[in-house]
Amino acid sequence: MTWSEGHVFIDRKKTRGFAGVPAAVWAFEVGGYAPCEKWLKARRGRTLTPEEVRHYRVMVAALQGTLAVMIEVDRVIAAHGGWPGAFARGS
Repeated sequence: MTWSEGHVFIDRKKTRGFAGVPAAVWAFEVGGYAPCEKWLKARRGRTLTPEEVRHYRVMVAALQGTLAVMIEVDRVIAAHGGWPGAFARGS
């Protein structure tokens, strides 16, 4: 599988796959692996069921939401003095 311009292609001819997968979501790693790629690799060589297609789309949306929350957390920490100052308690 390959990612190109927001599309994850699951065939060599680049005719089948998923549209609307941002680069940041495709590259996002959890515990040293990229869930979007690893999930598909675990199903290599077989046709995805409609339920698996839905699951993949939900997974992409969840990862996109996770990235948005991470960005917001970083913004709030920076707005309050950065790390670890944002968590220091006054006397």
